[in-house]
Amino acid sequence: MRHGKKFNHLGRTASHRKAMLANMACSLIEHKRIKTTLAKAKALRKYVEPLITKSKLDTMHSRRVVFSYLQNKEAIKELFGEVSNRVAERPGGYTRILKLGPRASDNAEMALIELVDFNEMAPGKAAGSKSKSSRRRRGKGKKKKAAETQSAVVEEAVVAEEAPVVEEVAEEVEAAVEEVAEVVEEAPVEEVVEEAPVEEAVVEEAPAEEVVEEATAEEAAPEPVAEAAPAPVDDLKKIEGIGPKIASILNEAGINTFAALAGSEADKIREILAAAGNRYKAHDPTTWPRQAQLAADGAWDELKALQDDLKGGKEA
Repeated sequence: MRHGKKFNHLGRTASHRKAMLANMACSLIEHKRIKTTLAKAKALRKYVEPLITKSKLDTMHSRRVVFSYLQNKEAIKELFGEVSNRVAERPGGYTRILKLGPRASDNAEMALIELVDFNEMAPGKAAGSKSKSSRRRRGKGKKKKAAETQSAVVEEAVVAEEAPVVEEVAEEVEAAVEEVAEVVEEAPVEEVVEEAPVEEAVVEEAPAEEVVEEATAEEAAPEPVAEAAPAPVDDLKKIEGIGPKIASILNEAGINTFAALAGSEADKIREILAAAGNRYKAHDPTTWPRQAQLAADGAWDELKALQDDLKGGKEA
């Protein structure tokens, strides 16, 4: 009998079901889509979506709550990093289930579950497209035809009114051209011959002045100033305990590189976090300078070994 059965047990004990859903949730967060049976996909959707909602608030409490379910540091870092940034504006419905049909071996219904915001080739409407709605009404074609006929009659009337005006303008232009031709014929030839040398002399002197002015302008032009290279910026999210929001707070405070973080004292970092809001006071930056120094020196293996011994940026 199924008395009180409000969810699918998936044929497993409670501990087995919990471990299986945690592993599937970690795989979904890391790979963004997984293939499984339809029953498991529906159970996973109810399991992982509340955790994604929890990741929108990047606090130590939220990280510890999600870690109690997943028990995977890499999945926690990915969830509170890239995934939380993508789903920040989405109020829910972070996953999509696509049915793939029955499996060949046991005829089990298969499905693909994926994160909606990470599928660039999702089926459906393209981004920014709008659906067109059409409404039909009787007599609309007749009204449109009558309007076109009326506009054609108005255009013919306007053309007929403008025709005499165009002819008058053409006659005035022809009369003006004839007057100019008569004036040119009556002009004395001697005056033109006498004034020609003066004009040539003026033309010969003009280039010299222009060359002098151009040379002066070139001498007075300032030399181009080389633009300063942008200051290097490191990804502070590689430090255990620093999420995207804390990284942006540190960048605004002038701590943009691993070297700057390594040279900062823990008390100073606490003051910066306290000024950003009360919810950031719970973070413990004691190990951040030491991690940043290893990152600045390029000792990534030592940094990985140190982070394995930490829990949420704190010493375990």
